Amino acid sequence: MAENITGNFLMLLATIDPIGTLALFVGLTAGLAPSERRRVALRTIAYSTTILLVFILLGQVVLGLLGIRLEAFQLAGGIIFFLFGVQMVFGMGSAGGGKVEDGHDVAVFPLAVPSIASPGSILAVVILTDNRHHSIAEQAITAGVLLGVLGLTLILLLQANRIYGLIGNAGATLLVKVLGLILAALAVEMILGAGSELLADSFPASP
Repeated sequence: MAENITGNFLMLLATIDPIGTLALFVGLTAGLAPSERRRVALRTIAYSTTILLVFILLGQVVLGLLGIRLEAFQLAGGIIFFLFGVQMVFGMGSAGGGKVEDGHDVAVFPLAVPSIASPGSILAVVILTDNRHHSIAEQAITAGVLLGVLGLTLILLLQANRIYGLIGNAGATLLVKVLGLILAALAVEMILGAGSELLADSFPASP
């Protein structure tokens, strides 16, 4: 159980990428008063939490209605996670991100979506709460881990300027690259697991 919790935590930490969100938040809210910056941080986490919890509850149901096997979704997710990890290691910034559009609340776009509730984190919460392999209690624990990672992200956002001032661009980049490496390794495990299940289903062992 402890190993599963640790793995889920690392997967969610890498896909939600609090450090990348922190860097984006600092840039987007640099001109705001401290009170308004705090409100933006709270709204960002509220929106992200709602989106990800909805996908925990309904994501697998939607896949079933579409006729998509979870193994195929997991394999596709593993490939996407791997690409995100490579981008984080060799690219610039976080896996999420985006430019601000006029007339939009930055707490919704790009902070909640696609920085925190990114395609990677949405895939992660659906796969980590697979109804076939995890009981309701285990899925509730995963939801609790998700809330913990989002709580950590909120703390970082509330202390954004102070933290970013301490670690600077170099420190933030280093942390993002480390998270990217972890994500890539977890993605390989997902690809191998999903691939073996698909092969077993396609070529069942002879009795």
